[in-house]
Amino acid sequence: MRVVVTGMGGELGTRVALLLEADERVSAIMGVDLEPPRRHLRRAEYHRVDPRNRERSIEVIADFAPTVLVHLGIYEPYARSGPRSATNRTAVGTIAALDACVDAGTLEAVVVRSGIEVYGRGRGTPVRPDESDAPDPTSAFGESLLHAERVARDGAARAGVPATVLRLAPVVGPHFPSPLGRVLRLPAVPVPLLGGGRFCVLHQEDAADAIVAAVHRRPDGPVNVVGGGAVSALEAVRLGGGVPLPTWGPGWRLAAVATEVAGAPLPEHVVELLTKGRLADGDRVGDLLGMEPKHTTPEVVAHLHEWATTHSGRKDAQSGTTGAGGGALT
Repeated sequence: MRVVVTGMGGELGTRVALLLEADERVSAIMGVDLEPPRRHLRRAEYHRVDPRNRERSIEVIADFAPTVLVHLGIYEPYARSGPRSATNRTAVGTIAALDACVDAGTLEAVVVRSGIEVYGRGRGTPVRPDESDAPDPTSAFGESLLHAERVARDGAARAGVPATVLRLAPVVGPHFPSPLGRVLRLPAVPVPLLGGGRFCVLHQEDAADAIVAAVHRRPDGPVNVVGGGAVSALEAVRLGGGVPLPTWGPGWRLAAVATEVAGAPLPEHVVELLTKGRLADGDRVGDLLGMEPKHTTPEVVAHLHEWATTHSGRKDAQSGTTGAGGGALT
């Protein structure tokens, strides 16, 4: 296999590259991203390319002639990019990656990172949607993810290959640039006055394992990957030892200003998670990918306060520019 990894410079992309390097079935690895990988890679080839540079992205990827595309170039608002640049990088980068792989004529499989945000939290939306439920995003980030899914499926269909769409729960972990993780690590955290819904998360190690499993299993279609269990916003704050600040209505606008000043911007999809919850049915992951997440949601959240935010992550959160941490939503 010749595997190209978009978003390789992020924490998740780097972790996936390390796992692929250790796999004897993978003969060559190449990655593109805004920044170089966070750790030393022995076999992987890296190219520094802004996903908005469509011509350069296509040139580099097509020249590599990949058999598998692992598309982790999905940029979450306030993770490594501001909201506008995150949306643009995701859209342009996804189209460029699929066009390049299809044009190369060597493609055998596509694995794309998406998220359970695509299901939305609108009226009548299932509380715990499974893969058979239609996506209906209610946030800009959910819309961005769904667009990437459609581009990936269309490109795979043109090449006549399977497209595995991994709908991951919000990914958090050590030094991972997650807006949710940053907010929950604050000393005082806004929570819904009336409790809100429950949500699940996914540890970065489990996310990487699921991506590599998909490279080999290649199920065609969506796969929900979520950590076991669930917590409410209030439970999450208490598990981390923080102080809950009951918030309602217009108070969320003030909360967003306060958290941004504290270095943890509060994008709309995170507010949606805290107020309405975000769950998904991950019961099929074992059958489809041959793996199960090892870390439960309460376990991951309980240890968030022990994982200090990196200096680069704080800079990114405050400025909306690219930081040094995690995946491109990688």
